[in-house]
Amino acid sequence: MRKKIRVGLIGTGKHGSRYARHIIEDVHDRFELTAVSRRSAEGRAQAEGWGAAYFADWRELVASPRVDAVIVAATPNLNEEIGSHCVASRKPLLLEKPLATDLQQGKRLVAMFEEADLPFTIAQTLRYNCVIKALRDHLPSFGRLYSLFACQRLEVSTLPWLAQPEVAGGGVIFHTAVHLFDALRFITGEEVVKIRAVARKIFNPRLEDAIVAEILLGNGALGIVDASKVGPARSGRYELVCEKGQLHGDQIHGILEKIDGSRVTALPLPPPVPTLVPLLRDWALFLAGKGANPVPAREGLAAVTICHAARKSVLSGNWIEIDSL
Repeated sequence: MRKKIRVGLIGTGKHGSRYARHIIEDVHDRFELTAVSRRSAEGRAQAEGWGAAYFADWRELVASPRVDAVIVAATPNLNEEIGSHCVASRKPLLLEKPLATDLQQGKRLVAMFEEADLPFTIAQTLRYNCVIKALRDHLPSFGRLYSLFACQRLEVSTLPWLAQPEVAGGGVIFHTAVHLFDALRFITGEEVVKIRAVARKIFNPRLEDAIVAEILLGNGALGIVDASKVGPARSGRYELVCEKGQLHGDQIHGILEKIDGSRVTALPLPPPVPTLVPLLRDWALFLAGKGANPVPAREGLAAVTICHAARKSVLSGNWIEIDSL
């Protein structure tokens, strides 16, 4: 691949425009934004401002000889079709999570890229958060993990498509809890083996916007996961109860603490950085054959599998074993 990787960006809304900004301002030594596609008319003006070609039809962007690799920050109902076109055009793909909102669709998508031996990366960017990385680094020194709590609580969504099942595919299970499930696998190195969940529709009329789940990890640790988009305040807290004390952190507020008895000690953290920047740098190294896939598609599929199990549990009221799916 050439010195600068020419990127086509599909979806340039709130999150997609962050990719564009970081490519232009922070990783311009590795990437060149050459093409964008967006359904709304604003996409044309964005493309002009970024010095990129505009494609009203994302299929033409994927096929364009001006594009070496594709980044997708579109609605998840498009993921499988976009993926199939990337495979047909031999274009590596960086896909925003969730990988899919249907387990079978996710399996098909991963299989397509594996059979084609084509690079496929999932943007589980929370792995690059300084608190999440520090929790992972500190956890081994705390001894055996007995139990945990994790939450991601966000404001009520203002995106209309998140209330459209045919577009969103799911509520906070797939669009919020997916972060937590991946982060817990990343921090602990353990798999979720079973889950039982309950969910509610509070402000979203058609899809769940609050979920609480019990989980069991492969090492026997018990956990509670709480994800919602119902309140006017944010938090992203992790509490790990271990043999040698408790390790707490909040990835939104930049908190990392050790609790020993009744004593709370703040642990040092590096300065926070926008998580997309190190992801993009690692992706560039991967595409150049100089590094590993930063988040392989199988990792994204593992998180989606837990989400799928959570949704099944909500519908049935039963524990769901991940291996049964």
